[in-house]
Amino acid sequence: MLRGEITTAIRRAVMQELAAVGYGRLSIEAVARRAGVSKTAIYRRWSSKLELVLEIVSAAAGQRFPLPDTGDLHSDLEVLFLLMTRALRHPLAAQIIPDLLAEAARNPQIAQTLERALRTNQRDIGGQVVGRAITRGELAPDTDLDIAVDLIVGPLYWRLAVSRTPVTMEDLPRLATAVAAALEVACQPTVRSKSDVNLTGVTTSAEPGLS
Repeated sequence: MLRGEITTAIRRAVMQELAAVGYGRLSIEAVARRAGVSKTAIYRRWSSKLELVLEIVSAAAGQRFPLPDTGDLHSDLEVLFLLMTRALRHPLAAQIIPDLLAEAARNPQIAQTLERALRTNQRDIGGQVVGRAITRGELAPDTDLDIAVDLIVGPLYWRLAVSRTPVTMEDLPRLATAVAAALEVACQPTVRSKSDVNLTGVTTSAEPGLS
């Protein structure tokens, strides 16, 4: 194989091994065997299993994809949720993501790498959707992108990658409606200051005329 073909074969083998046995049981020997290369070929490119997995998973998690401009926020969200559903339902992703999330709780390097790659990817996707909505006047110009991204990505990611709850195509329009409404509310100016609300969420200032 050519050098580029070897690297591609190794990357593919890593993803397949992660899906099959998880990070804890993954070995350089197994990756080399699946890729049809020698262990030396892997160690020439990566110094350890951790470095190998971090680079490949980071690249996969950070892949960018353009979102078509449908003309309104609700439809943009529907398209995004459809693409996310297909990606998270992929057999490799469905096996790898839960395993790496569990491993991240034990390994700070994996946690930091995943957080950085996923956050960059999510901000890029959210930036496309939110930026268009702001331009159309559907969302306020000072919309907090981090909060918006959490509202956009969180519900579907939770159902598919964490709780593993089935999602049907009929669910996506309803989810888009709920998220669009949440974004509109979240982007409204704050009506009351924090000093007006105690920790239980009950207004503490007295109404005029009441003691």
